[in-house]
Amino acid sequence: MKRSLFLALCCITLIGGCATNKGSSVAEKRQAIQQMKSDTLKQLYEKKPDVRSQIENAPGFAVFSNANVYVIFAGAGGGYGVVEDHQRGRTTYMKMGEVGVGIGLGAKDYRLVMVFHTEEALKYFIRHGWSFGGQADAAAKAGDKGGAVGREGIVNNITVYQITETGLALQATIKGTKFWPYDELN
Repeated sequence: MKRSLFLALCCITLIGGCATNKGSSVAEKRQAIQQMKSDTLKQLYEKKPDVRSQIENAPGFAVFSNANVYVIFAGAGGGYGVVEDHQRGRTTYMKMGEVGVGIGLGAKDYRLVMVFHTEEALKYFIRHGWSFGGQADAAAKAGDKGGAVGREGIVNNITVYQITETGLALQATIKGTKFWPYDELN
């Protein structure tokens, strides 16, 4: 058990490198996040064209890049993203971190797209940004090869879509995820 926790903590360091956005200046980091957002939305629209109108008609949406590692009974991950508030025309850059317990093994790099169906859900997410829940998925993907099984879900007036970029993972976990403003970029 101690060995598994130690390995999970070591992996957090590795994830930190994968989950930090590119660029050294504030402008370069913002540009990298905006490019990630554009690329992710393009992928999502190719797989689910109806999501485009859902996002365009929603009060706001968010796109996050996340990398995580699961080692036996523990997992951890981190990432970054952006929230677009359509009603105020405001962009909020954010970070995310997650920890989980359960059964899992592997690592994956994935994107989250969140569609906020009410202004209250959008405001709450930016202010509090906390999520807690269970997750079960399987991924074996590298570039265009392989596949991943994940689910979209609707919770508290937010629809969440997950796109796996790369990874080899099998997990059934209970995890907590924290989202918070990326002060350096806002």
